[in-house]
Amino acid sequence: MALRCKSLITSFAFLAMTGCTIIPGSHFEGIEPGNQTTNLEQELEKVNIQIIDSSLISQQKNARKAVKPISSLVGVNTRDYQYKLGVGDVVTVGVWDHPELTIPAGTQRTAEFDGFKVQEDGTVTYAYASNIPAAGHTISELRKDLVTRLARVIENPQVDVKIVSFKSQKAYVTGEVKQPGVYPITDTPLTLIDAINQAGGLTEAADWRTVTFTRGDKTEVIKLEDFYANGDISQNRLLQHGDIVHVNRNDKQKVFVLGDVNKAGSVKLNRYGLNLAEALSDSGGLNEGTADANGIFVLRKSNVEQTGVIADVYQLHAKNIAALVLAEQFELQPHDIVYVTSAPLARWNRVISLLLPSIATVDSVDDITAN
Repeated sequence: MALRCKSLITSFAFLAMTGCTIIPGSHFEGIEPGNQTTNLEQELEKVNIQIIDSSLISQQKNARKAVKPISSLVGVNTRDYQYKLGVGDVVTVGVWDHPELTIPAGTQRTAEFDGFKVQEDGTVTYAYASNIPAAGHTISELRKDLVTRLARVIENPQVDVKIVSFKSQKAYVTGEVKQPGVYPITDTPLTLIDAINQAGGLTEAADWRTVTFTRGDKTEVIKLEDFYANGDISQNRLLQHGDIVHVNRNDKQKVFVLGDVNKAGSVKLNRYGLNLAEALSDSGGLNEGTADANGIFVLRKSNVEQTGVIADVYQLHAKNIAALVLAEQFELQPHDIVYVTSAPLARWNRVISLLLPSIATVDSVDDITAN
């Protein structure tokens, strides 16, 4: 069957090349038809052809099956996470049994207003303890330093230190999310998935398959779909100050439907995917008078450097109800090309229709000459 399909494809390509020579001015200079045919046959040896059947559908489903449970905090190191203070953060300090060292909460004042801000030099100043290093330190380290200093004037001080305003560190979520903006890094670990959720999730125009993640001068592509659909927790990231998460548009997420359909063109994939039946339906369906129901092909580019295969070609025999069920279950990928061939008689008629204008022109010239 694969050999038959390759022969069919070779015939299509050969006819396309030789057909070009029928039209004036369509010949490619410097390329002989014989060379084109030889090169084409060599390239087709690198094409992997498969029939769309229940076995292939089963392979697709197994490949998409999630292998691990999904959690936004799994796959990133949050167990040892500790927030480190920075310039602009505000802390409050309370000392048990020493109300004179604890600022009482005012009815019209906030904890942030009454708190102690980490200054530009990275220090915090408190009673009996001036210029305590804070920036780059955890809250536990600040508390320990504060206890040591207060112990000089207070016996066994019981100190409580809390962060009441996180101002020093932030991450950015941009692009196609519902609420793009700046999101603070706090004492609660913030992952890439959490940040997207806080930004309201993806918009309808978002590329749900990948996002770009930038830290410093390094940018990487995060496979978002692998996380959501397949449970690949390695795609998650624990965000740090200055990280940028950008969600692109899905303009390039489309397939192309060509050949003998009623409305050839591109069809967009949505975030829930697109199957072969939907793509054909969105293209107006097959041309019932001329299309070959056994000639529905899906061409998918392959990584030739890794696999040695230029493209994977899938063929659907759509002359029975079972085949339509298979088409509904065959998931397409971005940049797939769906091509519907014409029936042999229709192809012959098309060749004749191309030749008729030339024959008519010759007949007219003969008539003029005869007169």
